[in-house]
Amino acid sequence: MKLIAIEEHFLTNAVKQEWIKNLDKDDPTLKLHFGKIESRLEEIGGERLQLMDETGIDVQVLSLTSPSLHNLGKESVPLAKKTNDFIAEVITKYPNRFQGFATLPMFDPKESAKELERSVKNLGLKGAMLCGRTREKNLDHKDFWELFECAESLGVPLFIHPQIPQKAVRDIYYSGFDELTDIAFSTFGLGWHYEAGIQFVRLILGKVFDRFPNLQIILGHWGEVILFYTERLASLNKVTKLNKPFIDYIRQNLYVTASGMFSQSYLQHAIEIIGIDRILFSADYPFQYRSGRDARNFLEAAELSKEDKEKFAFANWENLIGTN
Repeated sequence: MKLIAIEEHFLTNAVKQEWIKNLDKDDPTLKLHFGKIESRLEEIGGERLQLMDETGIDVQVLSLTSPSLHNLGKESVPLAKKTNDFIAEVITKYPNRFQGFATLPMFDPKESAKELERSVKNLGLKGAMLCGRTREKNLDHKDFWELFECAESLGVPLFIHPQIPQKAVRDIYYSGFDELTDIAFSTFGLGWHYEAGIQFVRLILGKVFDRFPNLQIILGHWGEVILFYTERLASLNKVTKLNKPFIDYIRQNLYVTASGMFSQSYLQHAIEIIGIDRILFSADYPFQYRSGRDARNFLEAAELSKEDKEKFAFANWENLIGTN
C-alpha cells in the first residue's frame, strides 16, 4: 500500500544564514537544529531516501522547517522564490518520491499570495506550509485574507505548523527551569502545539471560513490539542456570531495528521471527531524519525478496513490535492 507522509521537513543553508543574521537573539529555535537533525534537514537525496525506505514511506511532501520565513523581513521575498525553485528541482529529480509545500514570504502578504499562485501553477507544489502568526500578527489578521482567497481559488490546502511562542509568553508560562527544559517545554513539549491550535481557532472566530468556506487547513500532531477540547470549544457558540456551529468548521475546514505521533488511540479519537476522510499520514521527518519500519508498522497495526487504511495512507491526500 502506497504511503505518503505530508509533514516532512528540510532546511537550506541560505535560509539558515538569514535566520542567523535576522532572528531575534532571544529566539532559541536554532538550538533545536543541531547534530544529526541538522544534517538530515539539509540532505535531500541518498540518505533521506534510504531512511524513507527503511521506515516504509514511499513519498515525502517536503516543507521548510519552523519558523520558516515568518520572522524575516523584505529579504524573505526573494528567499521564498529561491527555496520553492529548489524544491521544484528536487521533485523533478525524484518525481515519484517527493512532493512539496510552498514557502511563503509572510512579511509581505501580497507577495505571499503571488508566490503561492506561482508555486502551484508553475512549479506544481501542493499548497503552502505556514507557521501561524507572522511576528506579532496572528494568522486571522485581515492582511492575510488575500492569501486565503488565493488558496481557496487554487483549491490547495494551507498547513499550519507550530512555531515557538513569543518571548513574553515563554517567560510567563514556559520558563523557570534549566535552559534546555525551558526550550523543550515551550516547543515540542507543549508550547508549539497550543500555539498552532490557537491559530486555527482564531481563523474560526475571525470568520475566515465564513468568508472562504472552501478553504482547507491542515494541523499536525492530531489537531494540535483542539480535537481533545471540541466540547469546550463548542461552548463558544453561546457568544460568537458565526454562520455555523463551531464543530462544523472543524469537520468541514480541517484535516489532521499524525506528525510521527504513532498512537492508535489518538488515531481512533481523531476519526471519531472529524471522520476517516479527514485524516492524513505524516512522520515529521527528521524530528520524529525512528528506525525499525516504524511508519509502516503503525499503518498496518491500525484497526481499520483496507479501504480506510488506503484513505489514511494516501487516498485522502490525493483527493485533497486533486490527484484523483
